[in-house]
Amino acid sequence: MAGGFGAGGAASERAEFYQGRITGYFILACIVGSLGGSLFGYDLGVSSGVTSMDDFLKKFFPKVYDRKQAHLHETDYCKYDNQVLTLFTSSLYFAGLISTFGASLVTRNYGRRISIMVGSVSFFLGGAVNAGAMNIAMLIIGRILLGVGIGFGNQAVPLYLSEIAPYKIRGAVNQLFQLTTCLGILIADIINYFTDKIHPWGWRLSLGLAMVPATMIFLGGLFLPETPNSLVEQGRLEEARRILEKVRGTHKVDAEFEDLMDASEAARAVKNPFRNLLAPRNRPQLVIGALGIPAFQQLSGMNSILFYSPVIFQSLGFGSGAALYSSIITGSMLVVGALVSMSVVDRLGRRFLFMEAGIQMISSMVVVAVTLALKFGSGETLSKGVAVLLVIAICLFVVAYGWSWGPLGWLVPSELFPLEARSAGQSVVVCVNLFFTAAIAQCFLAALCHLRYGVFILFAGLIVIMSIFIFLLLPETKQVPIEEISQLFEKHWYWKNIISKDSSRVSHQNPSTTKQISADA
Repeated sequence: MAGGFGAGGAASERAEFYQGRITGYFILACIVGSLGGSLFGYDLGVSSGVTSMDDFLKKFFPKVYDRKQAHLHETDYCKYDNQVLTLFTSSLYFAGLISTFGASLVTRNYGRRISIMVGSVSFFLGGAVNAGAMNIAMLIIGRILLGVGIGFGNQAVPLYLSEIAPYKIRGAVNQLFQLTTCLGILIADIINYFTDKIHPWGWRLSLGLAMVPATMIFLGGLFLPETPNSLVEQGRLEEARRILEKVRGTHKVDAEFEDLMDASEAARAVKNPFRNLLAPRNRPQLVIGALGIPAFQQLSGMNSILFYSPVIFQSLGFGSGAALYSSIITGSMLVVGALVSMSVVDRLGRRFLFMEAGIQMISSMVVVAVTLALKFGSGETLSKGVAVLLVIAICLFVVAYGWSWGPLGWLVPSELFPLEARSAGQSVVVCVNLFFTAAIAQCFLAALCHLRYGVFILFAGLIVIMSIFIFLLLPETKQVPIEEISQLFEKHWYWKNIISKDSSRVSHQNPSTTKQISADA
């Protein structure tokens, strides 16, 4: 049964009858849909750069600016330890995690496309308010509006891409979200490098340019098709069939459409999708997709490095311009990692990328920690050789994250949930992700100040735990149709015991379909 309720049956055999090709209409839908990632990426990049600009600090955070200029001997780790400054960054993510529950209702009842467009409007308004900010209150209000935009976008875009894609290339297509996120970060880093030279209002330009990707997404959304999955869920069957045929480039879509219909029947039987997430049959998706992966994605320490990479490099003795330039390098590594992941994820699989990257990321964090322990913290400027070693280690960490936890942290949760729990599940994914993003953003500079190099040892230890979690609990999902992925857990060494507790009850309520698919379907 599609959605993973049965143990097999016709639905599990339909995938071999799926037909279609890559059409121009499909490519257009993917490009426009994936642009939602650029909102998240641009904000990650622009926030990290702006918080290291002297003009911005002098206007809103003069105490931080004075401390930065004084070169206090207390320790170079503590230059930017200011909770209001970190609130500027983290307020966006607290707003995003709350708004994602409203986004779930919009996504489920009105479609993925509408959620993406609502997010773009809110992001546009946030960029406008931040660009014209005259005090900290305006900054925070702007950040909240940006957060609502990201809450809607991150809730809808991964679902949109996973549902619109043919199952054989779903991994690569979904990772367009991560690619546009990485490109957004890189573009923001480059913009920050130049606006840092425009005094005294360069930071306003950096923040205001957030309106550009928001405008592009809204205009593109006017021509964006809704996913067939969402249309079936809303009961618009004729339109769903028409869109499916147009996206796949063939009229022979009977097999795939039957899977969507079966999944929709199961979805309509669910009155409370959030409560449904707690059912034993959805326990693997809840633990792995909704809680584990989005939390661990942030506990890797990657976003802390992205948030504060210019700040980190300045604290490590780099000049302001050099710090922003180093951020461009790390942003480029993210793009390289995303491109590598897109090219191999549907061949090598999700588990392989998770495990390989875990080893590389742990090694990089240990190198950074040991180097800082031996060479940094006494108020002295780092030698060129040590500085280069730190940049290389951070780049190796970033590129590994870029082909593993970065893209897979969004891909895997978006493909695990059955249709009846997909929108609610993705909301929990975004909520957990943004909660840990905000918490780490709020705590990282204080942790860097007090734990010093130990904060990187902490992240290395967390990555060990993350890798073990993936190795033991996540089955391989490459090239499995999205409406049949739930069936993988019925054969998993651990999850099958939990799912079996209520499988008989669910099978009675949702009897497997035995419709026959003809050879010419």
